[in-house]
Amino acid sequence: MQIDLTGKTAIVTGSTQGIGFASAKGLAEAGATVLVNGRGEEAVDGAVAAIRRERPQASLIGFAADLGTAEGCAALIEARPQCDILVNNVGIFGPQDFFETPDSEWTRFFEVNVMSGVRLSRAYLPGMAQSGWGRVVFLSSESALNIPADMIHYGFTKTAVLAVARGLAKRMAGTGVTVNSVLPGPTLSDGVAAMLADEVEETGKTLEEAARAFVMEHRPSSIIQRAASVEEVANMVVYACSLQASATTGAALRVDGGVVDSL
Repeated sequence: MQIDLTGKTAIVTGSTQGIGFASAKGLAEAGATVLVNGRGEEAVDGAVAAIRRERPQASLIGFAADLGTAEGCAALIEARPQCDILVNNVGIFGPQDFFETPDSEWTRFFEVNVMSGVRLSRAYLPGMAQSGWGRVVFLSSESALNIPADMIHYGFTKTAVLAVARGLAKRMAGTGVTVNSVLPGPTLSDGVAAMLADEVEETGKTLEEAARAFVMEHRPSSIIQRAASVEEVANMVVYACSLQASATTGAALRVDGGVVDSL
């Protein structure tokens, strides 16, 4: 299968590192013009430069804005009022006990993980429908189905993302625009690497070994018995954005390594 997105413009939110960066890189490799987003200019410039080092011909746009705010979303929409592909990747996570999680954290997680995608989808989907083609991908998580007891506020937002994506797919029925969710499981992203840094230093394990031990302790139902790479998740994102995925919409596409124990 040869995925060719030449002539398409993609926006990937939160794409200076992790799954977002890998997705931006993958879309650029497929020929799309990709907008790389992060909160700071330095991080955005660094990500753009990193992709260009490997793909000198990549067509890239850098845009710094905090898309966890209405103001940040409005700034992006004003600067780039149209796109063909929208990957709603920006998100935050972190364990915190339910009884110690204040309202402010529930609100912060909801604004970043859910409302960023709501605001951008509301802005860009009408243009996609008018042109008769478009792709929207929301990054959810296996935690949407397997709510972690130590991150209920996070799992809640990822379940909400599934609902929004499914509803939007129905709303866009017959327009040529598809809307899907991608559900990663434990993934060796920058955030996970930072979380495991102390264990790596204390035990002498490699990062991959520490991640494997984490998966087996906290997600023992994993079938691959390791953390996925960000590229493995990005492969699914790129496919969902492709012309070949034209009959895939309203789907929850799992890249969870088999963690969710269901058919």
